[in-house]
Amino acid sequence: MTTSKIITNDKIKAWAELSRAEGQRLVMTYGCYESLHIGHIRHLRQARQMGDILVVVLSPDGALLGGGSSIPGELRAEALAHLDCVDAVIFESNLRNALDLIRPTVFAAMSDAGESRQNEEAEALCLEFGVAFEQANLLTFDTTQGINRILAGFGEEVREYLGLFRSRFSLSDVEQVLDAMAGLKVAVVGDTIIDEYCFCTPLGTSSKDPILALRYLSHDVFAGGIVAVANHVANFASQVDMFTVLGDQNSHRDFIVERLKPNVRPVFAVQKNSPTVLKRRYIEGYTQNKLFEIYFMEDIGLDADADAAFRATLEQALPDYDVVIVADFGHGAISPATRKLLAQRAPYLALNAQANSGNRGFHTVTKYSRADYISIAEHEVRLEMRDMRGPVRPMIDTLAPRLSCSNFVVTRGKRGSLIRSKSGQHIEVPAFARKIVDRIGAGDAFLSVTAMAAKLNTPPELLCFIGNVVGALAVEILGNQKSIDKASVKDFAATLLG
Repeated sequence: MTTSKIITNDKIKAWAELSRAEGQRLVMTYGCYESLHIGHIRHLRQARQMGDILVVVLSPDGALLGGGSSIPGELRAEALAHLDCVDAVIFESNLRNALDLIRPTVFAAMSDAGESRQNEEAEALCLEFGVAFEQANLLTFDTTQGINRILAGFGEEVREYLGLFRSRFSLSDVEQVLDAMAGLKVAVVGDTIIDEYCFCTPLGTSSKDPILALRYLSHDVFAGGIVAVANHVANFASQVDMFTVLGDQNSHRDFIVERLKPNVRPVFAVQKNSPTVLKRRYIEGYTQNKLFEIYFMEDIGLDADADAAFRATLEQALPDYDVVIVADFGHGAISPATRKLLAQRAPYLALNAQANSGNRGFHTVTKYSRADYISIAEHEVRLEMRDMRGPVRPMIDTLAPRLSCSNFVVTRGKRGSLIRSKSGQHIEVPAFARKIVDRIGAGDAFLSVTAMAAKLNTPPELLCFIGNVVGALAVEILGNQKSIDKASVKDFAATLLG
């Protein structure tokens, strides 16, 4: 598929004419792309948004500065062809010839200051050919210096790991996994949670009681829990069904539906005499440190009839899915009978059973009898095994066979992630977080994307690499303010592997 994007000059003219006849807007850009990096990728993505088809004109080897390149032209062309935003690649050293062959609607120029003279020449040629000249408004950087500046923020251990990872996997390996997720039909099952953030500034202790007094500043409300999981998944998979429970009091139904991605179909059950779970967190406005939180919930679950109806709907639908992702927060949406159904009937079950303040340590992953893929935090493994300080690997070696789990991942915060593969091999991948704004929701984002990667039989190390990229992006976001999208994952992966 990628090599078919590389078109010879004797064929590109007819190809371009056919595209124009079909009403397509052709965008053309030009460069040598000697070492593809994040600046290039951002430029190409923006160029693609200027029209319907993007043609990259690539300088042949002999036309490069100094007469040659350390990276042969066919490899540069193949790297470009692997990008989903690139529709065609041709070799041509003469910009006038390229414009004459392609006759694009738009020419997208590089925004790098070092390209200013070339851009002046290109703009003059575009005026001659009647082609719109556009310049991407992006911050770009020199290949080596720019990437080194980004990677310098990581410790030596991470930089050494990335060097080893590059010898085993490429950016195209990452992108192929992410692109393949589009073909999956996914169900997500779990608790809906409304996350409310109240930003305050401390005034000090009360004069009458030994309590902290706060001044209210502002607040934000986000759709969390399984709604956040559904939105993460929907950015990668084409079809997502969400099975969850709302309360009949303060249900927030309209708020939730408005925030779902268009390709998410919700299936709601209603719990009587209960609110939809809401977690209100009080945050210090300047540092964004969390002060305390209040849970609004009735975790008794659905009544018998409602639970049976919810389970029947789920049972009828389960065979249709490629993967079923369960984010069980232990707040009552998933009853023991529903857990049993999921373990028995889900064609591919990806699972997280979260330990949190609301379930007080009574909720662990072994409430399920089996799962194909599990992703839980280290403290949840230790709770399950009742072991605070022992090595984690033996714990996973005990739990994975017990749950018939092929891939068992433990997320470890700043220590990255650890995966036990079907063969019993353990692989560690370091964390790639650059700045931490909020850790809430990072594990859900990790689960959402890696569950699909696991279903696609992604090599374990590559799976954890993708998960850690997703986690690093998630901790830079306040709560579930926005979901992780495929383009952001590809861009950050390109930065790490450039």
